[in-house]
Amino acid sequence: VQLVESGGGLVQPGGSLRLSCAASGFTFDDYAIGWFRQAPGKEREFVAALRRNTNTPNYADSTRDRFTISRDNAKNTLYLQMNSLQPEDTAAYYCAAGKNLILSSIRTPHHYDYWGQGTQVTVSS
Repeated sequence: VQLVESGGGLVQPGGSLRLSCAASGFTFDDYAIGWFRQAPGKEREFVAALRRNTNTPNYADSTRDRFTISRDNAKNTLYLQMNSLQPEDTAAYYCAAGKNLILSSIRTPHHYDYWGQGTQVTVSS
């Protein structure tokens, strides 16, 4: 099983980035998939997620109006479009996959089964 993130980097405040997460080794469309982030000295926090068989995304309050999560089951790939980035968005971003997640579980990291290695996003002028 592999989840491999890409697309991170350094961006100025107000800029945009698109993260990708390529999945392999499991049946991608059977899983809920999500994005989490972790800044130095802080706990891993929920960013956005999509449950299986639904096009209704779930977002953290801090990302709802700026980030867009999407998935392409044909390509086994998860995306996170991030707009209007701010310094407080600086963190390592991780994708994760979890099976049989219900709505109340989707924001909690320990409910996920598989994790990527993370990609760094730095927002700075």
